[in-house]
Amino acid sequence: MTLFPGQSLADAVREATTILSDAGVPTPRVDAELLAEHLLGVGLGRLRAMLLGDSAAPDGYADLVAERAQRVPLQHITGVAHFRYLTLAVGPGVFIPRPETESVVQLVIDHLQGLNRPKVVDLGTGSGAIAASIAHEVPGAEVHAVEFSTFAHAWASKNLKPLGVKLVQGDLRDALPEHDGTFDVVVSNPPYIPAEAIPNEPEVALHDPPEALYGGGADGMELPTAAAASAARLLKSGGFFVMEHAEVQAGWISEHLKAAGCWTQVSTHLDLNGKERATSAVLAIAASGK
Repeated sequence: MTLFPGQSLADAVREATTILSDAGVPTPRVDAELLAEHLLGVGLGRLRAMLLGDSAAPDGYADLVAERAQRVPLQHITGVAHFRYLTLAVGPGVFIPRPETESVVQLVIDHLQGLNRPKVVDLGTGSGAIAASIAHEVPGAEVHAVEFSTFAHAWASKNLKPLGVKLVQGDLRDALPEHDGTFDVVVSNPPYIPAEAIPNEPEVALHDPPEALYGGGADGMELPTAAAASAARLLKSGGFFVMEHAEVQAGWISEHLKAAGCWTQVSTHLDLNGKERATSAVLAIAASGK
């Protein structure tokens, strides 16, 4: 590797792109630029302007490129993940938020329009991406979040405390009993991968915590089913539930909610890639009598 200080930034990024491409990184050019931007701290727009000049490669660039070539997640190297309008702290021990989850947040925000001081809970918050975005984008909302993992809870605390989100460490299956029947919205992106399904991407298989991936049982549906049951317990009558899931699980989850007898308006939603990645429902008024 020849990515040493003194080499031009443009040449270094070009060589880094080749190295990352050879390593199978899905977005080698973007990652090469983001690693350089991380070290220089100039912003991506300024970096791309610098690539047109004779700026030198930053110190330490070779080490970061080598780490990314080993398929260590970019976000673990930089320590941040960008999600909607926020920059979140992430690292080993927490699930890295994905762009498709931004569509789930939008479903919640659309539903909250017109509600006065709505009360929302995110079950299995991970890094806190969903809860943080709702708190940031819906002024006046009372946002709660639940996370079981000690490591993920620590990352979530760092991201959520500045936004006033009420975070608790607990199991989404029985969390917040003192709040039963009081939430306007319950949202969840629970683990849902089947037990025998090993993710193809090394970044996921080797670096995302297993407890954030596998949903329990051969079909991965134990925790999604539990999230739906907790939503029915936590919501007000007429409250809104939305959950992210794998595309292949959309039909099963829709039928499960319909068969439960307490949900109405069960709907499947597409992500930005046109895949069925979320399902929503409304808690029937007759279910609780409240």
